Amino acid sequence: MDLAEIFRVMRRRWYVLLPGLLLTGGLIAAVVVLVPVTYQSQSTVVLLNSEKATRAYDGNPFLSTQTSLTGMADSLARNLNSDASVRELKSRGATGTFEAKLADNAQGPLMWLTVTGTDKAVVLASDRILTTYAKDRLEQFQEQQSVAPQAMIRLTTIVTPQPPVAQTKTRLQYMIMAGGLGLVLSLAAVFYVEARRRSHPPARPEEPVEPVDTPESTTGSTDSAESAESANPTDSTDSAVAAPRSASEESVAEQTIALRTPPAWARSAGNRSAAEPRAGRPAVVVAPAAEPLDEEPTSGQRSHTGQRDR
Repeated sequence: MDLAEIFRVMRRRWYVLLPGLLLTGGLIAAVVVLVPVTYQSQSTVVLLNSEKATRAYDGNPFLSTQTSLTGMADSLARNLNSDASVRELKSRGATGTFEAKLADNAQGPLMWLTVTGTDKAVVLASDRILTTYAKDRLEQFQEQQSVAPQAMIRLTTIVTPQPPVAQTKTRLQYMIMAGGLGLVLSLAAVFYVEARRRSHPPARPEEPVEPVDTPESTTGSTDSAESAESANPTDSTDSAVAAPRSASEESVAEQTIALRTPPAWARSAGNRSAAEPRAGRPAVVVAPAAEPLDEEPTSGQRSHTGQRDR
């Protein structure tokens, strides 16, 4: 089945395809209503060495980067993603979905703090709360280990929480899934109906069967027709010219007439002239009878042959 045949089937079964397309549109509209647009805000923070570790660099923490800082950043990210941290963030008024992880392709202890939600203002406020909480949580870790304040690792913000950006990828995926599912179901219904109609074609009305005339009925009808024609040959000729008979009736009538042709003497002059052309009569030459010779009582003399006395 080529593309043209597919379009022809769709055009023939439009009454099946149209409800399917309407249902597909309804599914897409339901996705638009039920799946809201989400917004995302993100900030970037970095872990720095302590004041004591940066004295050799004149107190510049960016010149003192150690591998241990990346390990500490990974530990802090895991703690921020825990259930206890999520509960603490919600108690501070943050809502939405929280995520903390090491920055992609980072060459230092950089972290991404991300908040996702359906309200732009709330998402931005929640990201600010998450950034502040990450700094507090890092200090709590070191206090639990009795680290001196001058030796504590510090956290600073590199990128402040950004204005929320609409995330349409998930919503678009659901819309494409709903549209594809509706279209597939519509086409399946169209070709199912087409296959059913082709396997069960509509029944055609039966043609009436013409009755077959038996020889007796044909003979009787022919006799009655002949008697009617002999009674009024002019009307029968006119009716024959005005209403021509069908081929089957003519063949049956001709066969019957050929079998039961009456003799020439039994047909009227009108019938003979209508049925068969008049044949020329044979010329019959009748010789005149010889006239009898007058016999006279003579005495033994006979007159000349062929002569008569006048």
